[in-house]
Amino acid sequence: MGLTPGAVRTLARASDAVPPLTPDGDEARRWAEQELSDPAYDIAEPTPFDRIARAVGDFIASVLNPDLSGGWGSTFALVAAVVVTVVIVAAFLLWGVPRATRRAPARTPLLFGEAEHRSAAELRAAAAQRAGASDWDAAIVLRFRALARGCLERGVVDPPPGATVHAFARAAGAAFPAQEPRLEAAATAFDDVRYLRLPGTEALYRLVESADDAVTAARPVAHEEVVA
Repeated sequence: MGLTPGAVRTLARASDAVPPLTPDGDEARRWAEQELSDPAYDIAEPTPFDRIARAVGDFIASVLNPDLSGGWGSTFALVAAVVVTVVIVAAFLLWGVPRATRRAPARTPLLFGEAEHRSAAELRAAAAQRAGASDWDAAIVLRFRALARGCLERGVVDPPPGATVHAFARAAGAAFPAQEPRLEAAATAFDDVRYLRLPGTEALYRLVESADDAVTAARPVAHEEVVA
């Protein structure tokens, strides 16, 4: 069955409305620009880091490539490795092992579990000031700390952070045997005032003061490390 003339004219008009399947040059360029403007292409685009990594990889591959003429590839790679090793060793010899730039925090001096930065002389002065004000509790504590700090400064006894006053007194008594009874009595006075909250007296302060003075004037016979 053939097509009527009207159907032929309708098909002709429909074919004219369809764009050509083979575009000309301008049309092809326009289509390409529209296609590349799709965000999906931005995602696929290599980043600067990707380009740098690829360039480094290509360089290393070219250095280690054994396909150079005459078998020079392996020789060149070996020479390059030796040169790099020599440079690294020379850097260590000249500048030493790299050190961490961040310094560890300074250790806070501790005496019987509490931070104490003052020297023995400063602690004695503070104790005398409190004694002058009849503050016997503080004076006893400060003078016993001065006694412990003085032994630390002389290198006779080094009380660790957790050392008790009686552990210190035993170690100091081993270094100063003649003063062992005074040291134990002074440690008891410190304990009673500082931890048992018993009232301090001038007599107890003079006891601790005399122990400190005697130890300061004596020469140690042994060095002993405090055991907490």
